[in-house]
Amino acid sequence: MALGMTKRNTRVTALIVALTAAVTAVTLGVWRPWAPEVTEAQALAAEETAAVAPAPLVLPENPLVLVFGDSWTYGSAASEPTRGYAYLLADLIDGETVVDGIRASGYLRPGYDGPSYGDRIDKLDPTLDPDLVIIQGSINDRKLGVVGYRDAVTSAWDTLAETYDEATIVVLGPAPHKLPVDAGTRRVDHDLTELAADRGWWYISPVAERWITMQNYLQVIDVDPGKRHPSNAGHRYLAEKLASALAELAAAPVTDAGGTELDSSEPDPDQ
Repeated sequence: MALGMTKRNTRVTALIVALTAAVTAVTLGVWRPWAPEVTEAQALAAEETAAVAPAPLVLPENPLVLVFGDSWTYGSAASEPTRGYAYLLADLIDGETVVDGIRASGYLRPGYDGPSYGDRIDKLDPTLDPDLVIIQGSINDRKLGVVGYRDAVTSAWDTLAETYDEATIVVLGPAPHKLPVDAGTRRVDHDLTELAADRGWWYISPVAERWITMQNYLQVIDVDPGKRHPSNAGHRYLAEKLASALAELAAAPVTDAGGTELDSSEPDPDQ
């Protein structure tokens, strides 16, 4: 298992407040990677089964964060893995990251240096006690089709939630390694968006948020043969985007199950 840790000693009181525009997006509970046409019946069914919106992200000072994922989390194409986004994130949130990335691994696909996500999660250290778990990716399932995919994700997430039942879990969707974004990556992003919403988990979509575009592609992705992963500059960029996204989640308004913002001046009926 590719496992690493990085620390920062400086203490701060909290994550920075997010941009106002982003708050509007996260009020809905998740980011949607696209808005396909839906029938009236589908819309009514969605209203009847509306997922509980995630609560604003609350982290302690100097949080312990487990970042779990594939080769992007491993730090592939960086001059050394510890220059990968998951390691750089620690300084940006004034915390500590434990990094668990396996190249080529996905929910269905086993990796070069370890098994698929579900089997890897089974082997995680249950004593770690992270404040936050970020589970990233993966584009590695994009060519394997829909059969068994959602079941594999559901099983992996069930185990993750049971293993770290006190942690907040945030899903970081796949980011494209080439443009335009292929259909398989869009399908994975769509499926993960819906499954996260069903659980009331935050979902961050680099696809929907257009983290990687034609304008910045060559600055973010190392296109040398055999790579197609973030460069050093690309990993720094991704770490900054992720830190900003986490700050946005911390600033999200509290919503009820229907997505309506609650008036903080009114008493909480559950208290």
